Amino acid sequence: QLKLMESGGGLVQPGESLTLSCAASVLWLSDMTVAWFRRAPGKKREGVASITNDDRTEYVDSVKGRFTVSRGSVENTVQLLMNSLKPEDTGVYYCAADSLEWGLLDEYDYWGSGTQVTVSS
Repeated sequence: QLKLMESGGGLVQPGESLTLSCAASVLWLSDMTVAWFRRAPGKKREGVASITNDDRTEYVDSVKGRFTVSRGSVENTVQLLMNSLKPEDTGVYYCAADSLEWGLLDEYDYWGSGTQVTVSS
């Protein structure tokens, strides 16, 4: 059973950076598409960034140029580098994985439990 665990969330000020990490319980995460989603207070969960098994990436418009998703140096990890953070980036961030290429669609089979990111002055 694939399990995912997010880490790296916290409280930061606007304009600062944060890196989230998603670690899998299996070594074949590199064979799967992995995505980051977030749920802001009072809003639906939305896809933020995804990376396929051949490293094609996709981003929601609101984070393009600020966020970067990448495979970690450790084989079973994926990272989300978030620069120039804004208060509207606040939310619970989840990583998700699937053997299918769902992109930013909320159709993934495997989910982590989430990590809180708060951007506030």
